[in-house]
Amino acid sequence: MRAIPSGSQTVGPFFRIGLEHLCGGSDPEPSGAVMVKVRGKVFDGNGAPVPDAVLEIWHADSSGRYDSARPDDRRRSPCFTRAATDEDGEFGFSIRRPGSVPCEMEVRQAPHLSVLVFARGLLRHLMTRMYFPDETANETDTALQLVPEERRSTLIARGSGSEPGSLEWNVVLQGEEETVFFAW
Repeated sequence: MRAIPSGSQTVGPFFRIGLEHLCGGSDPEPSGAVMVKVRGKVFDGNGAPVPDAVLEIWHADSSGRYDSARPDDRRRSPCFTRAATDEDGEFGFSIRRPGSVPCEMEVRQAPHLSVLVFARGLLRHLMTRMYFPDETANETDTALQLVPEERRSTLIARGSGSEPGSLEWNVVLQGEEETVFFAW
């Protein structure tokens, strides 16, 4: 007898309803920490805002170390947050700016955020990164260098100009301006 897998079903639309209470949106601001405010939108393949998406944001601390909190303690971790999109597809969160992460052979990864995107219509979450603008380490980051140069801009936030430490970064799920997503 041969087992045949059944068809998958898309998830949602329930992210905002089911997970909004888990979306902290910001880190507490410790003294001396460099805080970054990120605002953006999630767009579908037709350029329409996605009103029911959740982003999970993982990042290193200012020294480039990841928190080793147990899974049940991650919600309290300063290196983890969630953000839900509103009716207009907009999200926002504040974090402590991460440091460069050690990698193989004494190379360091550029400061970045690891982002998981959950949205209706996706069978599995998507994984991407957000890099910081004007970061010299972007030029030598191993993962970023694997991305074709003409697509790297989808991973690098832009200064929003509204206030210091504010960035804009959009997630495009499909199409010509699609954000680069990584296999896992």
